[in-house]
Amino acid sequence: MTPPIVKRYLIAFDKYKWIGLASFALVVVGSTVVAVQPEPPTSYIASGALTYSGPPVSFSATGSEIQQQGKELNAEVLLSNQIIAAVAEKVNVKPKQLGSSVVLSLPKKNPRSGELESSILELKYVDSDAKRATEVLAELMQAMIKLSSDINTGRLQAIIQKINDRTPQAKRELQVAEKKLEQYDRIERTAILAAENGSLLSAITSSQNLQRQIQLTISGVNGQVRSLENKLGLTVGQAYISSALSADPIIGNLRAQIYQSESQIAVLRKDLRPEHPTMVQLGRQKQAAEELLQQRASEVLDGAGVAAPLQGNIAGIRTQSSLDPARQQLANQMVSLQTQGETLQQQLAQEIQQEARLRREYSLIPNKQLERSRLEQEVGLKKAIYDQMQVKLTDAKTAEAETTSSLSIARRPTVVVDVKPPKSVPITLAVGGFLGVLIGGGVVFLLGAMEGTFKTREDIRESLKQREVALLGELPLMPVDDLDKDAVPVVLSQDSPYLEFYEKFRSNLRRIGGKNLKVVLITSTSSQEGKTASAYNLGIASARAGKRTLIIETDLRSPSRCTSLKVIPDPDATIEPLRYYANLSECIRLVPDVENLYILPSPGPVRQSAAILESSEMRRLMEDVRERFDLVILDTSPLSISNDPLLIQPYTDGMVLVARPNYTQENMLGEAIDQLVESELGLLGAIINGADIIVALPVETFSSEVEPRIVEESEEVAARPRKT
Repeated sequence: MTPPIVKRYLIAFDKYKWIGLASFALVVVGSTVVAVQPEPPTSYIASGALTYSGPPVSFSATGSEIQQQGKELNAEVLLSNQIIAAVAEKVNVKPKQLGSSVVLSLPKKNPRSGELESSILELKYVDSDAKRATEVLAELMQAMIKLSSDINTGRLQAIIQKINDRTPQAKRELQVAEKKLEQYDRIERTAILAAENGSLLSAITSSQNLQRQIQLTISGVNGQVRSLENKLGLTVGQAYISSALSADPIIGNLRAQIYQSESQIAVLRKDLRPEHPTMVQLGRQKQAAEELLQQRASEVLDGAGVAAPLQGNIAGIRTQSSLDPARQQLANQMVSLQTQGETLQQQLAQEIQQEARLRREYSLIPNKQLERSRLEQEVGLKKAIYDQMQVKLTDAKTAEAETTSSLSIARRPTVVVDVKPPKSVPITLAVGGFLGVLIGGGVVFLLGAMEGTFKTREDIRESLKQREVALLGELPLMPVDDLDKDAVPVVLSQDSPYLEFYEKFRSNLRRIGGKNLKVVLITSTSSQEGKTASAYNLGIASARAGKRTLIIETDLRSPSRCTSLKVIPDPDATIEPLRYYANLSECIRLVPDVENLYILPSPGPVRQSAAILESSEMRRLMEDVRERFDLVILDTSPLSISNDPLLIQPYTDGMVLVARPNYTQENMLGEAIDQLVESELGLLGAIINGADIIVALPVETFSSEVEPRIVEESEEVAARPRKT
């Protein structure tokens, strides 16, 4: 069996063979022209070599680095337009000719280590003059050496310039960092050192010890004060007031006068009445002394504008000012202890604040140490950068005396004759013929592939399989009468070998459609795909199987093809199509050579075919024939021409798509299947018409009375396009 790719190529070759032969002829003519060309003049090859070199003495790392970078020059740099133009001007050669005639081979790198496998750069120059070839190559080598030297010098100068531009900024950054560290040390270095040598921690401990001592002293003072309070029965404030009042001499004198007056009154009260002038005089003296006592006590308590006032009550002034010297001493001692206690409390509060301050300062020490460490690291980093720049600058200035070209001459130019074997005309023609066959065949294959049509039945079968569409049958291509090329090939003979293919198509259709399948619509994506022949022969196969079958030509845009079944259409049907369809007895015709087969010829071509298909006459016609016939086959127009198949589809039980190799477009078939499936229009499957199937044809197979012009149809003939 011939592979599908060969079939596709044979079909494309049958269409585009003249284009392929023209391509073949062009290539052969071109090779002939090349073969008859005269031999080119003798050419000379000048070859030389450069090598990578370093400075004889190296004192600087920068010089070594630049020399190493010089080994990375590529062919684009060494053979740049500037170099070619400069050399061409010296040797009086065109730059374009020089650039196309020189070849530079660089040493390869080891893929593992990345090192160059050798240090030799091979140079070749081809010219028709031996002396000029040597001169050009020598000048080219010198230009490359000078270019390498200029590049190395430029790199070194760029390094020095960059360092000089960057040094002032690096120096300023170093000075700023050092100043920040110095200012920070002035403020925080003392505290950091105190924390580091332990003096800050010792100060905190000393403050805690002093607080404990002060607290013990305060406890002792408070104990003494409480003891004196118990002895005197006075509080500290009362004792202070009583001591102040008792110590005042004026108050003491006034108290003595009061006591004297009271004693006289007590003595005279027995002999004299209160109204006695002496008693009255003594009472007045006592009252005057008491008023003066109150006034003096008020002055003492208020401080007389000199001392701080005392909080006390002058009502019991005589009692408060009656301390004897011993109690007065104890009162003064209690006041002194109270003052001492208050002083100690203030000292304790100050020590507590001092300890808190020291603790806060101690807790900030890690942050201060971290900040100083950061500033110190910044200074170190800036200093390291500045020092490295100074070292690099010194090293680069040292490298000025060492920088040379990275290339040197390894082998001076030598010239050899470029000996070429004589051209063989037969071999050139043979190669041209072979290339012509390849190019011509490729052009034919490419043009065939660009058509976008299915070339073989295998292609159509694969497309249907991908879209999960049932394949109802593969129908072979049938020959037609040469005298009537517009006739539809039909199987009228019962002994025809083609009848079996349509019987298989009919049985598959019945198996998939089921027992309720009575009306089938047959259409295609475009014209000349054989839908009419498939509908006619399916009707013949159904009638031969004993089924009462009717073929309705619903393609109203084309004339009837019923003459292929020996049926004469009604010439007046075109005038009034609706009346034509309304009279079933006149429009339905019996096929004479096939029993049980009827046909309703198309009245077309007519205008407004859509209106006729949607008319009530067509609806009554479809309802009537569904009851009267076992199978009704509708032959409609292609889907790419009109929507007539979709208008009559509601009257059917299913649709069948017809595809044909070399006619059916791939994209049109795919779009039609997707539309029918998505719209759920009852697609039963598809058939492949005009398939390249070998069929042995006996004599007198067809309905035509002429002799069949083929007996056995080969795959190549079957694949040839024909009308259906």
